[in-house]
Amino acid sequence: MFCFCVFLQLAALERQIFDFLGFQWAPILGNFLQIIVVILGLFGTIQFRPRYIVVYTVWTALWVTWNVFIICFYLEVGGLSKETDLMTFNISMHRSWWREHGPGCIRRVVRPSSPGILEDYSYVSVTGCIIDFQYLEVIHSAIQILLSLIGFVYACYVISIFMEEEDSFDFIGGLDTYSYRQPPQEHVELKPVKPVGKVL
Repeated sequence: MFCFCVFLQLAALERQIFDFLGFQWAPILGNFLQIIVVILGLFGTIQFRPRYIVVYTVWTALWVTWNVFIICFYLEVGGLSKETDLMTFNISMHRSWWREHGPGCIRRVVRPSSPGILEDYSYVSVTGCIIDFQYLEVIHSAIQILLSLIGFVYACYVISIFMEEEDSFDFIGGLDTYSYRQPPQEHVELKPVKPVGKVL
């Protein structure tokens, strides 16, 4: 479980870095919560706290739902548009970092030639991308869904093991030296100890 949680953390941190570079505040918040809950799940596993692992499983269901929404957002399913500022909470005009920095992308800054447009205003032209940015975002979300489903199954397995251990423990007399069905002896017969050698 420890190695898997470390892998989950690395995947979430990688995604968090690229979302920070694109100033996408909604995914940043989601990634932050994912990192916290994975740490909580790991702590629950190490410390035998099933409630923490239950929190992790509930969050995993929400995390899968969030990533399905991101896939729908970038593929423009159901009236969603990747050109909106939804991922930045309408605070800024930033988009996915992969839009301009994807593999093979050539980024050019083009100054407008029309009069009346501010001189410091410029357009960014991106050409030659091997894979479009929306598909990179979809791949990231699909990987997160796959990892989350594996983590969900594993967390359910760990919870079932913890519950079996709690059910098999004998709480009545489980720590005593005698059984609760047989009362302890009330009188203990004492015998004198004979010395081995001569006492001077």
